[in-house]
Amino acid sequence: MTDTANPLRMLIVEDSEDDALLLLRELRKGGIEPYHELVDSEERLSNALSREKWDIVITDHNMPGFSSFRVLELAEKYCVDLPVIIVSGTIGEGVAVKAMKAGAQDYIMKDNLSRLIPAIDREVREGSVRRAKRLAETTLEHMAYHDSLTDLVNRREFERRLIHALEDTHATDSQHVLLYLDLDQFKIINDTCGHIAGDHLLKQIAALLSHHIRSDDTLARLGGDEFGILLRGCNEFHAQKVADKLCDEVSDYRFVWQNKPFSISLSIGMVLVNRNYTSAGELLSHADLACYAAKDRGRNNVQIYKSNDVEMRQRQSDMRWTSRIQQALQSDSFCLWQQDMVPLQPDSVDGYRTEFLIRLEEGGHLIPPGAFIPAAERFNLMTKVDRKVIELAFQYLDRSGLGRKNTGTFFINLSGSSFNEPELFLFIRQMAERYQLKPERVCFEITETSAIANLNATQRFIHNAKQSGFKFALDDFGAGMSSFSYLKALPVDYLKVDGGFVRNLLDDPIDLGIVDACNRIAHAAGLKTVAEFVENDDVKARLVELGLDYAQGFGISRPRPLD
Repeated sequence: MTDTANPLRMLIVEDSEDDALLLLRELRKGGIEPYHELVDSEERLSNALSREKWDIVITDHNMPGFSSFRVLELAEKYCVDLPVIIVSGTIGEGVAVKAMKAGAQDYIMKDNLSRLIPAIDREVREGSVRRAKRLAETTLEHMAYHDSLTDLVNRREFERRLIHALEDTHATDSQHVLLYLDLDQFKIINDTCGHIAGDHLLKQIAALLSHHIRSDDTLARLGGDEFGILLRGCNEFHAQKVADKLCDEVSDYRFVWQNKPFSISLSIGMVLVNRNYTSAGELLSHADLACYAAKDRGRNNVQIYKSNDVEMRQRQSDMRWTSRIQQALQSDSFCLWQQDMVPLQPDSVDGYRTEFLIRLEEGGHLIPPGAFIPAAERFNLMTKVDRKVIELAFQYLDRSGLGRKNTGTFFINLSGSSFNEPELFLFIRQMAERYQLKPERVCFEITETSAIANLNATQRFIHNAKQSGFKFALDDFGAGMSSFSYLKALPVDYLKVDGGFVRNLLDDPIDLGIVDACNRIAHAAGLKTVAEFVENDDVKARLVELGLDYAQGFGISRPRPLD
């Protein structure tokens, strides 16, 4: 039947107009009124195939200057899934078989056109299926190598092209440059306006960046708010100009969401692709390091990776630590030690006090926290480490029974970043209930500088903790510029005087005065004081005279394993 809205589009290749009319008359008898075009030469055939889309080709076999085999070649060239049926009065069976092998879907003799309509119906239907399948395959292939949100090349494909660029450099000494881009304000926009706004921003930035790179270059979304650019055949000078231009363009751009404008900027790490590199992973790692260096140095700038840069080498060391920390968290390689505190005044003898200290066991060696804590802080792993410390401490207090006694205080350090985690206090309360511990046996510590940097979050956390019965200590007190002014805002139970002042109080009258002042003000506020870094009996004796409540340090008790 004829579909008047979408008529069959038929290309007829025939040098005899009479034969073409016979063919069309046969189709009309069967209810098919095709849109058609008649061509009788290779040139006109090529023009018709390149100019329009066709549903089927009906071709004679022998024509002046070319045959159905050439028709098959041209049909495959212009549309690989276009069905071709040969209608001929002279084609032999051997030639017909050869034509079928060459790609013809069917062959029909001109004196048996009754087979034509069923063959056309079948081949148009199967051709449509083949095209749909090929489209699906093409779409899947595109999805495998492109980012679904921005339609840029994805990380997998970018790494493949980076490998090719590296191979080219080793083979020909060609110059290529890798840029690693990170959006500086993405998290703020994503958190305040939602993920839909974040997705719109990423798509707009992708389009903006695309306008400023050459066709031979590759722009990719590597994940989250990170992009990569491979500048092929490019030296350091030109790459720096490109990177600076990208920073300027993004800095000048204003993202508007719900009538609110947002300023954004780029931090870019740059690596020269040279023979010193052997893998794409190493190139990306160094570009990532340089990008972080750009962030550390004020954002909205470009930093080139240099192996002799002290900060980059430190960050590289920290990045290696991140995988080791994550592995330790999964394999339960963290353990706790403890360091006791002793009372200095007769009225302070009211139970056992000790501080839990984290250690990492790796390959039979014990690694102190100073080796891995900076990396955990820099790469946002401290909340996971803190949770592990809480879990280990609570398990010990349950196992030993100390967490259910009527006396004793056990100090647990928390990082400043953990106070910004809304679920942390719920986790602490659930753990205490699971192990049936008395909250008043636990005292959480936070350093003064971390508390001040996260003042509102710290206040909320302390309020919730104290309502549930937990205690709180302010560690390293005196190290801040405005220590005393913040003391009223933080309702803690203990004040731990910074060990840097305690260590030298016998020789430095200023340090002595600071320790004395911290102690007096703490007592005026109803707090107990702990002196850190007490390394000998002379310092301990002077602290007794000053009236501090407790002492902690190597001169009092060295750290030791639990149990």
